[in-house]
Amino acid sequence: MRLTAVSMLALLTLAACGERTDAPASTPADKVSAEAPVSDAQVSAPVALNAADLRRVCRAGLAAIHGQDVSAMEVDGLEGEVVNLSWRAPVDGGRRRGQCRVDGDIVVWKPVDAPTVESNRWMNQSGDPVSRFVLDGDAITINTTLPDGTSASQTVELAAGRS
Repeated sequence: MRLTAVSMLALLTLAACGERTDAPASTPADKVSAEAPVSDAQVSAPVALNAADLRRVCRAGLAAIHGQDVSAMEVDGLEGEVVNLSWRAPVDGGRRRGQCRVDGDIVVWKPVDAPTVESNRWMNQSGDPVSRFVLDGDAITINTTLPDGTSASQTVELAAGRS
């Protein structure tokens, strides 16, 4: 009788340890945006970028996001913490415009003058790619993770005086 009671308690305990399946699974972009940067170094609070570094990071970030050379990215202005940029459209030769800001170590951007009002939004929703930056002197590395989990990395040299 004791053996049966112990066995039943063990089965009930194990059954209670099951994983809940009613919560929706998170997407790779959700996981990436929620994860802290992985490093052997001591993690410190994000450093606020000065205006020159903000312009440099946004130029490098939007160049990587749009597959452009950083030299093609022109800074058109700075409005507080938002950088206005433009670049030559590769298909029709017109101008594409965007805005960029930095949130921690993430480069967030939005198109400007898109065909629909809904398209002119900050690209920081769960289905959007996540682009993180690392600023090391003149070197700026942009690490982008797409919603399907694939990633790409690009490093450019952009001196502080060339922003």
